[in-house]
Amino acid sequence: MVAVVFEWVQRFSSTRRGARLARRLAVLVLDEWGVPHDHDVSERVALIVAELAANAVTHGRVAGRDFELRVTAPEGVVRVAVSDAREDRLPVVRSDHGEDGGYGLHLIEALSDRWGTEPRSVGKTVWAEVARKEEGQRV
Repeated sequence: MVAVVFEWVQRFSSTRRGARLARRLAVLVLDEWGVPHDHDVSERVALIVAELAANAVTHGRVAGRDFELRVTAPEGVVRVAVSDAREDRLPVVRSDHGEDGGYGLHLIEALSDRWGTEPRSVGKTVWAEVARKEEGQRV
């Protein structure tokens, strides 16, 4: 069993504004944990949060339901998990891209060291992990 050293959880409105706020707060939390804004891990996490939150708002939105962002730091990684209320729309990496997007999960694959999905009692969680490669950081 892996002990979680740091954990931060917040719910956001399922709007573009909520997604933007999620990204900004995730970066602030990492800074409090000792990962500065301009660090590679912080930059990768910011992009991952932005994409997962945007997906939750765009594809996982259920009227009247928020999405949840959970950022944890078990030893050696920063884990981002975004949960929404739609269980019927699991993320799939598409080989075709339309004018309306389709690149998001390719970004998640490129930016994270691993990612996946988990079912919930209501909805689903999409998570991604970024390895910390530097020693001496608190997180």
